[in-house]
Amino acid sequence: MITRKTYLLMSAMMILTANFYAQRTGKNVQGVVRVCGEYIYEASGNVSINDAERIAVEGARIKALEEKFGLTLNFSMGSSAISSNNQETEWFSMTSRSEVNGEWLEDIGTPTVTKRFDQQGKLIIEAKVCGNARESTGKRIDISARVLRNGVETRNESHEFRDGDEMYLSFRAPVDGFLAVYLINETRTAYCLLPYMRDRKGRVNIEGGKDYIFFSAKQVERSEAAIVDEYQLTIEKEVEHGELYIIFSPNEFTKANDAPPGEDTLPRQLSFDDFQRWLTGNRMRDSDMAVINRRIIVTKP
Repeated sequence: MITRKTYLLMSAMMILTANFYAQRTGKNVQGVVRVCGEYIYEASGNVSINDAERIAVEGARIKALEEKFGLTLNFSMGSSAISSNNQETEWFSMTSRSEVNGEWLEDIGTPTVTKRFDQQGKLIIEAKVCGNARESTGKRIDISARVLRNGVETRNESHEFRDGDEMYLSFRAPVDGFLAVYLINETRTAYCLLPYMRDRKGRVNIEGGKDYIFFSAKQVERSEAAIVDEYQLTIEKEVEHGELYIIFSPNEFTKANDAPPGEDTLPRQLSFDDFQRWLTGNRMRDSDMAVINRRIIVTKP
């Protein structure tokens, strides 16, 4: 069995907000409309400025979707058992949560973020953002994706890594489909983690209801192990951030037009802007496409 250890170098500039997109036309594609929103976030003492800016921008996106498409209040019923005086009693509880009825596709221009401190010294961040969005269809695919650190068990799930840690991904979908995974680092470079570099098909077939562990040659058949890329996260600074884009659709799609970086230890790559144009185009054409974002942080020991 031949496996290759690939090192992902996450260096240079910080990504302050999750998505930066090129200006688009106002053409309506599958119900796509332009929306704008504003949000003011009062940061607590243990939140970094970078995280506070990200929260404010995400809040502005959600506010824009809420104002355009409204909210849906979802209820769920649960049961629990409590014991008193050696007698067990079952009781039911109902919880509710609200969801916006829209889906954010892309920013138009760069989000505007302003920072100030109030009289008590609390950090206040105001974000303004415009983008393309569409109303939710109500047929979201419930996929499961877990980022794992130094192990392939559920207990290894984490978004915090140390320099040199191994990274794995567990994945499960309820239906057959296709999967791609990209890592965005602080240089605004998109690295294609799935499909693997030696996989020439350009897509990963997923069997509905099956549990997968990616980035580990030990978790696949011997005949498939040779193409598996295994990843370690390495950094140059004391702290660096990244974001995983986990993309699934029951409809066939092919990975972005990435290219080898010239180093054997790095995956195929393309610029973040080109990646976003590819992703946005696919999402506009495919309302079934699901995208999960997972932020990760890597620190020096």
